[in-house]
Amino acid sequence: MGELDRAQRAHVLLGYDASEDNEPALRWAVDEARLRGLDLVLCHCWHWPYPADHVDGRVEAIIERAGEKLLEHGEARAHELGMSRAVGKRLRPEPVSDALVCESEDAELIVIGSHERHHLPVGSTAVQLPARARRPVLAVRRDDHGGGPARGLVVAGVDGSRGGDAALGFAMEEAVLRGWRLRVVFGVWEPGAVDEAELPLFTDKERLAQVRAETLERSVAPWRDRYPQADLDVSVVLDRPRESLLEAADGADLLVVGDRGAGGLDPLFLGATSSAMLQHAPCTVAIVPSAH
Repeated sequence: MGELDRAQRAHVLLGYDASEDNEPALRWAVDEARLRGLDLVLCHCWHWPYPADHVDGRVEAIIERAGEKLLEHGEARAHELGMSRAVGKRLRPEPVSDALVCESEDAELIVIGSHERHHLPVGSTAVQLPARARRPVLAVRRDDHGGGPARGLVVAGVDGSRGGDAALGFAMEEAVLRGWRLRVVFGVWEPGAVDEAELPLFTDKERLAQVRAETLERSVAPWRDRYPQADLDVSVVLDRPRESLLEAADGADLLVVGDRGAGGLDPLFLGATSSAMLQHAPCTVAIVPSAH
């Protein structure tokens, strides 16, 4: 098993609600903490469901105590799943995305549960949090694998951008830590996201593939040198990034993409490809911020 060659932050952060649907996320977070040698922190959020001028201290205390009991259950369950290091508990009275952004300053990464693909509400934490977080966010599918064993495959999407490079680095770490294969995919048919000087490439597919293969090799080379033990294959695909990644992710355990690609303009929103992966990828999705 490969070792990471950089300093890590103190813990893995999990958005926890104790539901059956949250169990796959808890399992994934325990694995991340165990493999990385980090503590685990469970964060549960509650909110007062009535107007602020109708606060009832006794009822509020009951809600808080219920949250504390829920976190105690999560701590016990984490240890049942093999967590040997410390399990911290954070109870916060605010929206989940707000709380996790605040709590993640000292976190190596954030793990959350996600709805089944094609059924992810626009206002869900899995959509909102990756656009705001400064740490990688792993959205673990409720139906990931259908509860079956891991297939041993990480897929990373790259496009020559800073976001793509950050995603590649995180994907390499995951593959090395878990002893899984890594498939790096560059879907290059994206004429709307290139400079005008590059548009002629799209009239010559052979030349386009050659130029993009050189870009891909430049992106991969430093990570291949850093982790020579990685089982790695790379491919340039003459299709749009969305279709290329969805096809590659069929049969994968984890799909890793940057928060914004080369065509991303608004820092307040995820890129179109990243958003599509959260909605439609058949496996757990990691969104990695460019600054990581």
